[in-house]
Amino acid sequence: MEFIADFHIHSRYSRATSRNMDVKNLSDSAKLKGITLMGTGDFTHHLWLEELKNNLEDCANGLYKYNGIYFILTSEISSIYSKRGKTYRIHNLIFAPSFKTVDKINDKLGRIGNLASDGRPILGLDAAELARIVFNIDENCMIVPAHIYTPWFSLFGSMSGFDRIEDCFEEQTPKIFACETGLSSDPAMSWRLSALDKFTLISNSDAHSPQKIGREANVFNCELNYKTIREILKTKDKSRFLYTIEFFPEEGKYHFDGHRLCGIRWSPKETREHDGKCPKCGKPVTVGVVNRVEKLADRPEGFRPEDAIPFKSFIPLDEIIADAKCVGKASAGVEREYRAAVAKFGTEFEILMRAPKEDLLKGLSPKVAKGVLRVREGKVNIKAGFDGEYGIISIFDEGETGKKNEEQLNLF
Repeated sequence: MEFIADFHIHSRYSRATSRNMDVKNLSDSAKLKGITLMGTGDFTHHLWLEELKNNLEDCANGLYKYNGIYFILTSEISSIYSKRGKTYRIHNLIFAPSFKTVDKINDKLGRIGNLASDGRPILGLDAAELARIVFNIDENCMIVPAHIYTPWFSLFGSMSGFDRIEDCFEEQTPKIFACETGLSSDPAMSWRLSALDKFTLISNSDAHSPQKIGREANVFNCELNYKTIREILKTKDKSRFLYTIEFFPEEGKYHFDGHRLCGIRWSPKETREHDGKCPKCGKPVTVGVVNRVEKLADRPEGFRPEDAIPFKSFIPLDEIIADAKCVGKASAGVEREYRAAVAKFGTEFEILMRAPKEDLLKGLSPKVAKGVLRVREGKVNIKAGFDGEYGIISIFDEGETGKKNEEQLNLF
């Protein structure tokens, strides 16, 4: 069966998350979006783990179920540690096939740091050692480096990461077979790095609120069980991993370089022209994803490996409606129109990806239908994000909206 999966989210026990990030709200939002399989996130947190155990039905195949939505056990670990005289900050996703395995992981990691401090705990644990611990407990687990180019907390982060995955995971590297690209990049950017050819690239929302799930996701055509999904990711099986659903990467908050406090937003070329220093305060700017990819790349823009998993870029429906109505996307009018549209078409992804043009023009307001069709064609305008600021996206020109909406969209 074909289905959409979002593996990376956070519970209400993580910092800066909505109190609505519970099992019921995640399930309800997944149904609205058209997502079949959700990552649980945060299985290292004792209170969230208790909720998961009390609410999820064991499918006896490595997945769990609640109210028609499937769940896979996942968590994110923040590792901050020193190695060879440098401090590294790496985020990694852990996938586990059972609560029994999760309990063993938590027991081991709980002796290293305080798992109760946050849904995404911070441990002074080398990423290679984390991998050794997890794989020694259960070789069927998966470890996936998260949002691999984010400047401050990632495998290749300009401020805190490595230049080579082997330097991070050492002898555990052969057991790592997938990487998460993150909101500020898309697969095409990673295709420029030949070193990543052997890894399967996945995309996830990293959602902190129910409305944000599925903003990036993965589309499979296979059985719904843990073993099959793991095999597909390990073998980079294009026949069953159909494509990823992506942000337009410019919308991500670390796409360009810059200094948020001084309002400096630069392309890599502009950063080089200024020797990487902010002209207002003289401090180094935060080097973003585009710049970092260019430094690591050994291929030109536009290169596509033969076995690359395709991707499609979209904008969430509530943002399209908000831009069409020239209001903030948190407004009641946007919510009403979103609910009405989903009720008519079944799911948000049906509207964004599958519904024929004729049906969109009949079933949506004319401007929203035009917006959906423009997004499908990639006809959008985006002011790139930088140094923690999300990009500002627009589909319609000023002449089409009357009054331009300059509100910074809240996309955390």
